[in-house]
Amino acid sequence: MHPSHEPVIGQVRAGMKVVDRDGKELGKVEFVRMGDPQAATTEGQESGDRPGLVPALAAVFHHAEPDLPPALAARLVRAGFVKVDAKGLFSRDLYVAADQLAGAEGDVVRLSVDAGSLAKER
Repeated sequence: MHPSHEPVIGQVRAGMKVVDRDGKELGKVEFVRMGDPQAATTEGQESGDRPGLVPALAAVFHHAEPDLPPALAARLVRAGFVKVDAKGLFSRDLYVAADQLAGAEGDVVRLSVDAGSLAKER
């Protein structure tokens, strides 16, 4: 397959440096989760009587990740995301949705958005 046909998230690996659209370094990739359109829905987060959905989301978001709002967490699980171990003034890790990735070259991941557009771990 020609590299330009591969989704950007498929080129991202743990340890890569992450820069926003303005070139500001945000941190390093902690882990990558490919999208799973069937993994979870927001309804699954609101109702305990849909056991197949809640454990699927819980398996992805362990430790601090349940602190994300359920609708956002479900969207990230469905679309795919990159968790960024934030540096500098950022005290909380960041989540980048697959559609916020502009490109990956060498050891650098470029985003299509600025840091203020990213979800932050609570």
